[in-house]
Amino acid sequence: MEVVIGLRQAPKEISLNMAGPAQDIHDAVATAITENLPLVTLTDKHNRTVLIPTAALAYVEIGSGEERRVGFSA
Repeated sequence: MEVVIGLRQAPKEISLNMAGPAQDIHDAVATAITENLPLVTLTDKHNRTVLIPTAALAYVEIGSGEERRVGFSA
């Protein structure tokens, strides 16, 4: 599933390919915001950990994770 994170005062987004369910990602972001935690910690499909300052979050888009198709359709 693709997660796109926009940061305040940053021209580019952070795009992550996550393995877990969407609810886990939602809960991690919501908890960091509501409890005033300094960082949101997310781990992607390749076990890379990303630490994002909560104060820098502009938005978080949690995608459905549709597979990309390659080739031609009839």
